[in-house]
Amino acid sequence: MKPLEGKIGLVAGVANKRSIAWAIAQAWHDAGAQLIFTYQGDRLKENVEQLAGTFGEDTMMLPCDVCSDEQVEGVFDLVKEKHGKLDLLLHSIAFAPKDALEGEFINTTREAFKVAHDVSAYSLVAMARGAAPLMTEGGSIVAMSYYGAEKVVPHYNVMGVAKASLEASTRYLAYDLGPQKIRVNCISAGPMNTLAARGISGFTSMLKHYEAHAPLKRNVMPEELGATGVFLAGEGSAAMTGQVLYVDSGYQIMGMY
Repeated sequence: MKPLEGKIGLVAGVANKRSIAWAIAQAWHDAGAQLIFTYQGDRLKENVEQLAGTFGEDTMMLPCDVCSDEQVEGVFDLVKEKHGKLDLLLHSIAFAPKDALEGEFINTTREAFKVAHDVSAYSLVAMARGAAPLMTEGGSIVAMSYYGAEKVVPHYNVMGVAKASLEASTRYLAYDLGPQKIRVNCISAGPMNTLAARGISGFTSMLKHYEAHAPLKRNVMPEELGATGVFLAGEGSAAMTGQVLYVDSGYQIMGMY
């Protein structure tokens, strides 16, 4: 029997085939989970439709603007209507205006700060609130973070602050949802060439820096993040919650180098 056989999972944040969310979705699917996908607006719908369709034409896809409480609630109403339960939730959503990812953090506008935190951190709270009542047999919620939440990464700016908020939210949600046997954890991935990452100034140099300085002397592979996603979804991590797991070829342990 596959480790996630019979599990229902909701995947939020697939943009294209390079998305970390897609790597984890593939791994969850291969491990036996039945998946539901959300997408942000018509611009991304076609990409998600093509990818989700590889799991079968009847794969459920739902529009979801995470800045809208009504849309978030509507997603979970439809999941309940079709499946009656939910076991897994992947939150791989982040956004900040492009000009906030250039220059200096001190010049972050109030609006950019609000948007980054609303989309990148509060959305986890909103989605967890919708998912929890459907996780009647317990469940696993996995969010995606990055080292810029812990240390200064030039040009990551307000996104680093929003990711710090995401990681703190993970801990508070883990505390609230623990009695329901719902676990909440983060994967802090090394840099990958995703649609979101390409918006960060100097990203190519970041990839080369990680490859040169991480203990494993390489960048992380998508399938490795997928394997971590399966671990956090399965019984092997049954006693883990509120944690940030670094999957970054060991870069996080390094000091001056």
